[in-house]
Amino acid sequence: MLTQALLLGLIAGIGILDSRLFGVLMLERPLVLGALVGLVLGDFKTGIIIGAQLELIWMGIAGIGSSTPPDVVTGGVLGTAFAILSGKGPEVALALAVPIAVLAQSLGVLVRVVNTYFIHKADSYAKSADFKKVTLMIWIPVALFFLSVFIPTFLAVLLGAETVTNLINSVPKVILEGMTIAGNLLPAIGFALLIDMLISKKMAVFFFVGFLAASYSSLDVMAIALIGVCMAIILNFIMNDSNHLTKKKDEPDNLTEGEINFD
Repeated sequence: MLTQALLLGLIAGIGILDSRLFGVLMLERPLVLGALVGLVLGDFKTGIIIGAQLELIWMGIAGIGSSTPPDVVTGGVLGTAFAILSGKGPEVALALAVPIAVLAQSLGVLVRVVNTYFIHKADSYAKSADFKKVTLMIWIPVALFFLSVFIPTFLAVLLGAETVTNLINSVPKVILEGMTIAGNLLPAIGFALLIDMLISKKMAVFFFVGFLAASYSSLDVMAIALIGVCMAIILNFIMNDSNHLTKKKDEPDNLTEGEINFD
């Protein structure tokens, strides 16, 4: 268990550093984290399934401006880990991952507040051209972000796996069934968050066309997506032709008397 706790802590730490140190390699996404957690715990298939379901929930989450979104890394890793260790499946992961992510969000805010101190220190060292200390001030926040997810994940898996399993086993069946229903609704909330960010009056009709095609036809998602691509190409041709005709009408006639326009 100690080795698994260390590995899961490292997975969470690498995930939180994805967009902060490695660029954007998508290592922080639940689909990737779930697969890695499943690999460590010996249930790769369940890890992928849980990761995919958590991806639906958190698909539309993004940190915009000074807002701090829920910690999808800690929530994804611990939710997947507890679901696999307890043997209760994706329903438990969906029920645990969201509150864990919201709770870990507070720790993320604290780390960001602390890191502002090192930012100002880096500015002061830069003015005196002390680049070694500037480098140190850059790496300390990175280490704090890593520890902010590594330590909770490590301790939770090391100390809480059996406790969580016993707690889940003691939960009445009616509550577990309610958790299952709530878990099935959470992906719809994730899609709603994404649609709220992307939808517009001009594009809404295409969304409903796709929804109706998926609901009332025997076509699968890939076929509907390909039809959507064809519609986009056709509309692009129509719009380009319309703009071309409008531009031709607006062009001034430079012909003088007696000249022939062969066009």
